[in-house]
Amino acid sequence: MAVFIAVISTTGLNILTGFTGLISLGQAGFMGVGGYTVAWLSLNTALPFPVTLLLAGLLAAVGILVGLPSLRVKGLYLAIATLAASVFLHFIFAEWESVTGGMGGLSLEPAHLFGLTLQSDFAMYFVIVPLAALMVLAAKNVFRTRIGRAFIAIRDRDISAEILGINLLRYKLMSFALSSFYAGVAGGLFAYFYRVVTPESFPLSMSIFYLAAVIVGGMGNLLGGILGAAFMTLIPELLGLLTTALTPYYPNAPVFMSPMLGIIFGALIVGFLIFEPHGLAEIWHRIRRFFSLWPFRN
Repeated sequence: MAVFIAVISTTGLNILTGFTGLISLGQAGFMGVGGYTVAWLSLNTALPFPVTLLLAGLLAAVGILVGLPSLRVKGLYLAIATLAASVFLHFIFAEWESVTGGMGGLSLEPAHLFGLTLQSDFAMYFVIVPLAALMVLAAKNVFRTRIGRAFIAIRDRDISAEILGINLLRYKLMSFALSSFYAGVAGGLFAYFYRVVTPESFPLSMSIFYLAAVIVGGMGNLLGGILGAAFMTLIPELLGLLTTALTPYYPNAPVFMSPMLGIIFGALIVGFLIFEPHGLAEIWHRIRRFFSLWPFRN
C-alpha cells in the first residue's frame, strides 16, 4: 500500500516541480496536514470516509500560502521557503496538543465505506489502488487543459509565458494548491492505513524522499512519478532483505546497513542527474522502442 500512497504524493509533487518548475521541500508537511485532518475528523465527527479524505486534501491546499513568495524567489530560495513551511507545520503537529495530541499523536478507528469496515490491509487495497489510479488519470487530464499548458510554459520560460498573457502568480498558486491537495489526500490515506499519526510520521526526510522519487522517475513525466515512487519505496525493503541475509554471516550488518539508505538516496539523485536526467521513464521508453523494432533493429 505504501507504494500507491507514494504514487499519489509523488504525482502531486511532480505537478509542482516537474511540470511547473517550482522546487518544494514541504510535501511531508502537507501530508501531515492531511493525516491530522483525517484523524481529528474521524475522532470528533461522524463524517464519512470519502468526505474526511476530501477535506484533508482541501485543508492541505493551504500550501497555496507557501506559493506566495514564488513570484519573487525561485530555485534554492523557494526550496528553503518550503522547507521553512514544513518545519513550521512539524512544530504545530508537536505542540498543538489539544488538536494533534502532541508527540503522542492520534489513533484512528478503521475507515468505513458503504457500511463496510476497512480494517485489514486487503480491504484498504481496494480503496487506495483505485484512488491512486484515478488521481494519476486526473493529473494526466490537467495537462490537456489551458491550466496544464500554462504550468509547462512557466517551467520552460516564465518571462515569455508572462508576455503571452499568463498570470504567473495565479498559475503558480494553482500549482501549489494542486500539489498540496494531492499530498493531503496521500496523508489522509497514510493515516487510515496505519491508523496512527504522530509528528514523526512526516519527517523532513520524507520530503527529500518524494523529491528524490520525482528526480529518479523523471521530472515532468507522470509515468516517471509512478516508477520513481515504486522504485524508491522498494529500496528500503530490498536493503532490509539484504541485511537479513547478511546478518548470519556478518553480525554487525544491521549497524553497517543502517546509514546506507541516505547514502543510496543521495547517490541515486546525483547519478540520475548526471547520467539520465530524464529518469526511469526515459529508460522505460527506450526499452519499449528497442523491443518495438526487435528483431529487425540494426
